[in-house]
Amino acid sequence: MLGFKFLDHRRWTMDHRCFKKQGRGVAMLFLASLLFFASCKKEELYVYEVNDVKVKQDKGDKNNVKSQTEFIAIAYSDLFQTGIDRATLEVLLSPYQAFGDQKLIEQMIIKSFLNVPGADVPTQAEMDANRSQFVTDAYVKFLAREPDEFELWHFERLFAEDPSITPQMFYFAILTSDEYRYY
Repeated sequence: MLGFKFLDHRRWTMDHRCFKKQGRGVAMLFLASLLFFASCKKEELYVYEVNDVKVKQDKGDKNNVKSQTEFIAIAYSDLFQTGIDRATLEVLLSPYQAFGDQKLIEQMIIKSFLNVPGADVPTQAEMDANRSQFVTDAYVKFLAREPDEFELWHFERLFAEDPSITPQMFYFAILTSDEYRYY
C-alpha cells in the first residue's frame, strides 16, 4: 500500500503539473483575448465644418516682364487714371541709365507718384471702413486679379494688428512687388 500511495501521489503531482501548464496556456489565451477585445474600440468619427474656399492659381499666367518704359507708364496710368506725357516719361527713364540698381529707382519713382496730390489713393477712413474690399479693389486695379483667401486674411490681420499702415504704404507694397513687374 505504501508504494501505491507513492505512485498515486506521484501521478497526482504529474497531473497537477500538466494542469498548471495547461492552465497557464488557457490563462494566457484568455488574457490575450481580453486585451485584444479591450484595446479594439470603434473609432469615433469627428466631423469638422469648414467653409468652402475657391482655390485658383491666376498668378501663373504672367510670364512677360514689363520694360522700364512700360513699368513707369502703367504705374502712372494706374495711379492717375491718365497717360503720362512723353517729357515726364523721359525724365523718369534717365535714372535707370545713370544708376545700376533698378529696383531702387522703381521704388523711388513709385514713392514720388504716391506723394503727388493727384494720385488716386483712398483715404485712411475709406480703407478702414471695409478692409477686405480695399484689398480686393487694389488687387484688381494693380494686379488684374482678385486676392485669394489667404491674402485677404493676411492683410486684414495685418491692418488690424498695425493701425499705422496707410493706403499709400499698401499701394507702395503692391506697386513694387515682383508680380506687378509682370503682365
